[in-house]
Amino acid sequence: MRGQRLLVLALVGFVSFVSGGWLLQRGTQRAGNVYQQARLFDDVLGYVADYSVDSMSEAELYDKAIDGLLDQLNDPYARFLRREDFEELTESTTGNYGGLGIRIDVRDGWITIIAPIAETPAADAGLETGDRIVAVDGRSTFGWKSDKAVAELRGEPGSSVTISVARPGMPEPMDLSIERAIIHIKAIQLATVLQGDVGYLSLVQSSISEKLAGELVEALEDLRSKGARSLVLDLRSNPGGLLDQGVEVSDLFLDPGAAVVQTRGRARGTTESFTARSPQRWPDMPIVVLTNGGTASAAEIIAGALQDHDRALLLGTSTFGKGLVQTVFRLGRTEALRLTTARWFTPSGRTIQRIDHQSEVMVAAADSTEEAAVEPDTMEMFRTDAGRPMRGGGGIRPDLTVYPDTLLDTEKDFVRALGAKLPVYRDVMTSYALELKASGAIKDERFRVSPAMRQEFLRRLSGRDISLSAGVAAGASDLIDQELSYELQRYVFGRASESQRRLRDDPQVQKAVAMLKEAQTMPELIALAEREKVELSRKGS
Repeated sequence: MRGQRLLVLALVGFVSFVSGGWLLQRGTQRAGNVYQQARLFDDVLGYVADYSVDSMSEAELYDKAIDGLLDQLNDPYARFLRREDFEELTESTTGNYGGLGIRIDVRDGWITIIAPIAETPAADAGLETGDRIVAVDGRSTFGWKSDKAVAELRGEPGSSVTISVARPGMPEPMDLSIERAIIHIKAIQLATVLQGDVGYLSLVQSSISEKLAGELVEALEDLRSKGARSLVLDLRSNPGGLLDQGVEVSDLFLDPGAAVVQTRGRARGTTESFTARSPQRWPDMPIVVLTNGGTASAAEIIAGALQDHDRALLLGTSTFGKGLVQTVFRLGRTEALRLTTARWFTPSGRTIQRIDHQSEVMVAAADSTEEAAVEPDTMEMFRTDAGRPMRGGGGIRPDLTVYPDTLLDTEKDFVRALGAKLPVYRDVMTSYALELKASGAIKDERFRVSPAMRQEFLRRLSGRDISLSAGVAAGASDLIDQELSYELQRYVFGRASESQRRLRDDPQVQKAVAMLKEAQTMPELIALAEREKVELSRKGS
């Protein structure tokens, strides 16, 4: 053990020696201090390893030392990524993993398929929304959590897994042996045309991954072929991702030479300016970008660049405010170091970093009607290309603030009455939706939840020991109808149909669509927003 520590010490000394320029520039005294500190650390490590009452291997001690070092940095994003974390990061940035290609959740204790992904082994095997995976390789899945199911279903491409699938209307589960493949999760969650000529692209709760720009071109060209003349780009609750993809997406909508983002760091190579390189693909297309408190990082780069160049109107609520750049340094095949290496600034020179971030947790109420507390008059003023004033710091403020729907007081009473039985409420809703799917009772996608359906659902809740007073149930009737309609839409007609219904109920999306229907150009759209702000100001005064 002592010999191993001497080897480590020798390696530290060797690194110090071969980094001659680094040490010589700082003088021999600095070199001595580095050596002394390294020896001191090795001595402490040795005594802890040999004499501490709590047994711990040297590998564990080194791990804790690394974590302790990073914890002392004023960097909430610094992290040593071990195998599992590194694989998760790789998946989020590439969108690739080995598996079947299904989205799952737990309902009534069973693994339930929310949706198969098109052109994957799951879709090819005929799996459907609402199917329950009751066994994996002969082991019952009852009581499994989602993360366990994911771990069991994923694996090396080319390997196989046998699942037992129970489907409403089928007397017995069917066994399917499915070969895993490389699954690519597209960043664009939904691409559709609303009200005839308004394109809609959803990157909600997605990430700015390495193939996003290409996927966006493909999706938007398809929407254009279907009659879309304007675009709603939904970046709400998008946590960001790769800086270069944020630049490439912005490039699609900006003229060559237009600034996209500037990074400023301490080390060589971390200060850089990024500009658009290619001609705009859709220069005449008015754009609304939807944002909220969960819009962060590379998603904010896109929003900031388009806003500064007056190329899009931002609508919704203020963004998260993550104006920092992280670099991932590979440390072998399965480990890496993530470190904040620069700050980034929008084309006008704004930094959007919030000064109150103490952790990597997103703003708790990303859709709250309460904006984050800021002092606008203390923020530096910047201007867009057209001269519109913009404030720096505290996230990116939308051009037009539109809040999402919030629960009524009577609906909050209903949620409180459910309490810890909220998962049971969800299970009953899914079970009822699957029964209605099997019965064929719902045939029209524009169906409405009837009072009789709501009463039957409440009866089923009572059968699961959820007793609600008549007043509480009546006060939440609209909420129950809405949530039941979404569940039915998903399991009877599919996830895309559910998304369409949700968009019809979304006040931010509907406001964006209404403005794009009224304005034919970007200047008209911006002018319309300015008039609405003036009108709202008058009403508020």
